[in-house]
Amino acid sequence: MAAAKKAVLGPLVGAVDQGTSSTRFLVFNSKTAELLSHHQVEIKQEFPKEGWVEQDPKEILQSVYECIEKTCEKLGQLNIDISNIKAIGVSNQRETTVVWDKLTGEPLYNAVAAPVSPGPSDPVAVVPSGSSVPAAGTSSVWLDLRTQSTVETLSKRIPGNNNFVKSKTGLPLSTYFSAVKLRWLLDNVRKVQKAVEEDRALFGTIDSWLIWCLTGGPNGGVHCTDVTNASRTMLFNIHSLEWDKELCEFFEIPMKILPNVRSSSEIYGLMKAGALEGVPISGCLGDQSAALVGQMCFQDGQAKNTYGTGCFLLCNTGRKCVFSEHGLLTTVAYKLGRDKPVYYALEGSVAIAGAVIRWLRDNLGIIKTSEEIEKLAKEVGTSYGCYFVPAFSGLYAPYWEPSARGIICGLTQFTNKCHIAFAALEAVCFQTREILDAMNRDCGIPLSHLQVDGGMTTNKILMQLQADILYIPVVKPSMPETTALGAAMAAGAAEGVGVWSLEPDDLSAVTMERFEPQINAEESEIRYSTWKKAVMKSMGWVTTQSSESGDPSIFCSLPLGFFIVSSMVMLIGARYISGQLFFKLDNFIS
Repeated sequence: MAAAKKAVLGPLVGAVDQGTSSTRFLVFNSKTAELLSHHQVEIKQEFPKEGWVEQDPKEILQSVYECIEKTCEKLGQLNIDISNIKAIGVSNQRETTVVWDKLTGEPLYNAVAAPVSPGPSDPVAVVPSGSSVPAAGTSSVWLDLRTQSTVETLSKRIPGNNNFVKSKTGLPLSTYFSAVKLRWLLDNVRKVQKAVEEDRALFGTIDSWLIWCLTGGPNGGVHCTDVTNASRTMLFNIHSLEWDKELCEFFEIPMKILPNVRSSSEIYGLMKAGALEGVPISGCLGDQSAALVGQMCFQDGQAKNTYGTGCFLLCNTGRKCVFSEHGLLTTVAYKLGRDKPVYYALEGSVAIAGAVIRWLRDNLGIIKTSEEIEKLAKEVGTSYGCYFVPAFSGLYAPYWEPSARGIICGLTQFTNKCHIAFAALEAVCFQTREILDAMNRDCGIPLSHLQVDGGMTTNKILMQLQADILYIPVVKPSMPETTALGAAMAAGAAEGVGVWSLEPDDLSAVTMERFEPQINAEESEIRYSTWKKAVMKSMGWVTTQSSESGDPSIFCSLPLGFFIVSSMVMLIGARYISGQLFFKLDNFIS
């Protein structure tokens, strides 16, 4: 037994995996990539107004400390010495925006949330007991909508023939990214305005907030971010790898509040409190970049798809920026060392993946647990011509269409809840196919297979459907914690730590489960083309004016109000006519 204990000892690396619905801390063996222990804490989302999504930065920070302490306790129970933990990496939800006071360490407002980035163990977003489940369309699955008017105002200032925002950042002007969230805070929160005026304010995404706090906060905390998170702010030039003066002037963001931009793998500072005090924090990656690293997609053309509350598909394009002509984003994939080259990726996002299962569970009540959907879908093995477009608050890539809304079409009297469950799983796969097709067109090299991770990949029906609809193999690692693994790899490989080799020959072989297509190509294409017809029918349902009004009345939607009023008139009229008819018949008979 003692020999077995010693086998797992050696250099260990921890990883903070901070997502929208939970925080986790995981510890890996740097030589074998084996997961030794972990702990998870759920965190709340707040919905102060319709379309607003916020989180408490202090709750997020406390959840990180709790996860670290609990994991260290578990390691102690396994007789593993925590002094073997040589480094810590951070992986985080991207775009979520925090502004805090550098003198007191207090947040000046709640974190303004980004779309849900799927955590590797989160098949659906978890809403803790005691908090309300937002209506479909107001949850963080799509985005915090408060900045829509800000985006519209800014878009009028971009010349039609010179979209310098996209050419410098790789991103479309959208409520999705941090710059407009920060602009909203500067325009609407007096505490933020005053702190900026008095030179007390610091801005950061969740990684910056955590690293600053963990390395001392007001007492010497390191204010930094990495290139992957910086590339999601719309303030960062992905070519020069610096904050861009023209972009900051365009958004009217003072550059003095921005964090220093570092590589994804270097020592940023040391833990200043807790069980791991003195351990270097030496890895930082936005969650999707971390998953790309954890899947070991280091070659041009390798791609991974993470299935969680939403889906995020990234394709490594190497050391060159590939700008999409098909609605995808160009982003920084990673830079694994100060003197190492930067690698880029194309990214496409599916707004609703695991969230559609939550919707079936919480809003329709056709399942009691998320796991039941696989059983329902298996009962019928087909959607029977039913198609589900879950555009609850718009469509992500490749459409970027906020006016779309969800529809279920192709219904017949035969359709039942099993067919709808099957159609919901198909919807995740069809949306992934649309992004993959766009990537193939942009890169010019069709993928030979797709690497997958995330909580939903435990659903074998879903994985087989994905292989059928893509008509290429789907490959799933047996160790699903790829996001945390990527952050740990970056931390362990950092100069001055050096306990994790990223050389191809040294990377541990990972056992894979492979799903091959089981239908013919013609059937796959027919199903996909019908899906695209359904998508077209989902567009153009709402206007900005109605979505911004905040009026919960059903009559803020004229077509719906007209439908209800006209239906009532028709019903009253029908009853009146029916009454007259029976009166005449009665007279005739008598």
